[in-house]
Amino acid sequence: MPQPGTPASLDEIRDRIDALDTELVELLARREELVRAAARFKKDEQAVRAPDRVERVVAAARTEAERAGLSPQVAEAVWRAMIAAFVDLELTAHGRLRAQP
Repeated sequence: MPQPGTPASLDEIRDRIDALDTELVELLARREELVRAAARFKKDEQAVRAPDRVERVVAAARTEAERAGLSPQVAEAVWRAMIAAFVDLELTAHGRLRAQP
C-alpha cells in the first residue's frame, strides 16, 4: 500500500522500496503456484511457451502500466523477464510431470 507524503530522505525511500519488494515477492510466489498448477494442464512444450499468450499478457501489462503511471517500456521489460523465468520453471515442472508413470 502506498505511503502518503513525499519521502524525507534517501533512507526512507529505500525503506519504502524494500517494503514494496517484499510485497512483490509475495505476489510472485502466488504467481508461481499458479504457473506450477498450469503445467498439469499443458500437453507439450509449445503449450508451455504459448507465444501468443505471452504477447497478450505483455500488451495488457503495457496498457495497465500507462493507466497506473508506470513507463510501458519498463513494464514490458519486467514482464518479459518475469515470463521467461516462469516459462523456464514451468518447462521443468511440465517435464517432471510427463516423466511420472
